[in-house]
Amino acid sequence: MHKPAPTIGPVQTPLAFIAQRWTPSPRILRRAALSAVVMSVLIIVTGGAVRLTGSGLGCDTWPKCTDDSLIVTAEQGLHGAIEFGNRMLTYVLSAAVGWAIIAARSTKPWRRTLTRWGWAQFWIVMSNAVLGGITVWMGLNPWTVAGHFLAANALLTVAVITWHRTGEGDTAPRPRVPGPVRKLSWAITVVSALLIVVGTTVTGAGKHAGDSSDVPRMPWDWTVAAHVHAVAAWAVCALAVAMWLVLRVVDAPDDTRARARDLLIVLLAQGAIGYVQYFTGVPELLVGAHMLGSSLMWIAVLRLALSLRERPLPTADIPAQADPELASA
Repeated sequence: MHKPAPTIGPVQTPLAFIAQRWTPSPRILRRAALSAVVMSVLIIVTGGAVRLTGSGLGCDTWPKCTDDSLIVTAEQGLHGAIEFGNRMLTYVLSAAVGWAIIAARSTKPWRRTLTRWGWAQFWIVMSNAVLGGITVWMGLNPWTVAGHFLAANALLTVAVITWHRTGEGDTAPRPRVPGPVRKLSWAITVVSALLIVVGTTVTGAGKHAGDSSDVPRMPWDWTVAAHVHAVAAWAVCALAVAMWLVLRVVDAPDDTRARARDLLIVLLAQGAIGYVQYFTGVPELLVGAHMLGSSLMWIAVLRLALSLRERPLPTADIPAQADPELASA
């Protein structure tokens, strides 16, 4: 006795359904990944704008804006609009990350590793949204504010790696420079990460608490933290100059040397902004520019590190030439 044929086929996930019907070009894939990078930077800068305008508690609860309203109300004024606007940007960021995930999943052949990098971005966005809510619940506690900022930089890190991987294959990485140069790159990356972490201690103890109310500060003098931050910045600059020189000695590829040059340019601009803001009483506009510079510096550090190895893209086989004698037969 034969079993009846199944009337319902296997259920496809929405991503598999899209992937079956659409194949993005390499340019679209790269643009999708880049959009997540751009939005990651934008969410960092606008998050800083929320704090610098004193709008951190413009929406005084989470996930609603008030106890009685999901969205901002007229009574909350400009501060509420700024805070709520930043929350809404999270949806734009999520859309950019979603586009990157869909494009990676739809690539033929399917690049599973690239798709996983996209999903890593999604989970960081979701967890950081919750952390942002906790920050509001805790009245802008400087420790949770610092964690919120560092999580945004973790998202930026994964987004940059995903963007870079769209231009590579999935084979094992091959070094493009000698081992000591790669170790120097690791040193630059670690010290740069430390520089960003120390920067949160300057913010956490500094003047811009994020709200006009009595917000607690980290228990040290912000000027002392700023001096420690400057020492770390000089260390990054020294390492970046060393890298720029070493890459010329070892005759590194042109694109790698360009990445080292870009990092030096960003560091010089960022250092100038940092010193000017310190000696002018940390005005809000310069602090915002410094936050943008921090993101650009971190992107430059990551791109330099990633350029020191390669994963070649697969090349299509060249069709065999037809035999002239057979062709004329």
